[in-house]
Amino acid sequence: MYFVYILKSLTSGRHYTGYTNNPDRRLSEHNSGRTRSLFKHRPLEIIHLEEYNTLNEARSRERQIKGYKSGEAFKKLLNL
Repeated sequence: MYFVYILKSLTSGRHYTGYTNNPDRRLSEHNSGRTRSLFKHRPLEIIHLEEYNTLNEARSRERQIKGYKSGEAFKKLLNL
């Protein structure tokens, strides 16, 4: 199983989209500072999670979500 996730920074309010096979481990890595690009935006929380059977499906969905970041489709996805 693979997962596409959206994180929200509790300090800046910014969003980050990614994929993984272990969401709990990945969140822990982000919050421990292992991801340089998000270091200043910690702490982070998972606000959206989708499950896929294959890596290709997860990658495709991640690209799709990143394509409409901050637009109406993104807001609709998160029910904002």
